[in-house]
Amino acid sequence: MNDDQEPSVNISGGETGGGTAAEFDPATADTRAERVVDRLGELYWEKSYGGQDAFTCLVRTILSQNTSDKASQPAHDSLVDRYGGESTDLAESLANAEQSALAETISSAGLYNQKSEMIIGAAEEILEEFGSAAAFDDFVRNEKPEAVRERLLEIHGVGPKTADCVLLFAGGRGGVFPVDTHVHRIYRRLGIAPADADHEEVRAVLEREIPAAKCGFGHTASIQFGREYCTARKPVCLEDPDACPMADVCEQVGVYPETGEVVDPADAPES
Repeated sequence: MNDDQEPSVNISGGETGGGTAAEFDPATADTRAERVVDRLGELYWEKSYGGQDAFTCLVRTILSQNTSDKASQPAHDSLVDRYGGESTDLAESLANAEQSALAETISSAGLYNQKSEMIIGAAEEILEEFGSAAAFDDFVRNEKPEAVRERLLEIHGVGPKTADCVLLFAGGRGGVFPVDTHVHRIYRRLGIAPADADHEEVRAVLEREIPAAKCGFGHTASIQFGREYCTARKPVCLEDPDACPMADVCEQVGVYPETGEVVDPADAPES
């Protein structure tokens, strides 16, 4: 559908890269989940992960909760313009921010009152424990992933997907496959994860069945695949089964081309 293999929006990691290079060959995949990711590797821009500042990544991911990149990116840019700067510790700046002013700054992201409170609270907590955004960044990059994830989940407003995105995009950790709404939908629709699996259950399946070096790419490429092909309401297979590159490996759970009906996989009757 897109002649340019590089996504129109860079949804991968920081400019410096990181992580482990992976080779994508569907013919040698050990599991169906790995075969899907290998095919995504033939469709989309392959990139290494890591390199983002951890606190900035945390803020960016909080802003993206329950909204689109199109809405959250301007909010992030406005926040950095107002509270960031080369010589500014962003965590310190945000910990001292007035909540109403921050809410106004990030209003394009939606839920701005709630998100501004989360961001200020996270900044205060990180400053109290780590002393600076730089020290927090060192913690995310160098401590054991399990310990980092556990600590991130203790921060108010940080759920599993947010924690995993920080581990992936800032820490460059292999074996981390964040599950957003696209990933949750796609891998249940494919029949790789149980139809009634929650986000954490889908993550467990994918991290078990996909090699660690491919998980980061699998996350970002699955999002792109969900936007272009396997959309929530009108996946391309409704019009043309051959238009989807996953047609022969997909169980189409909850998708019924013969009637044009699409339901959440959890609501699909058992076959």
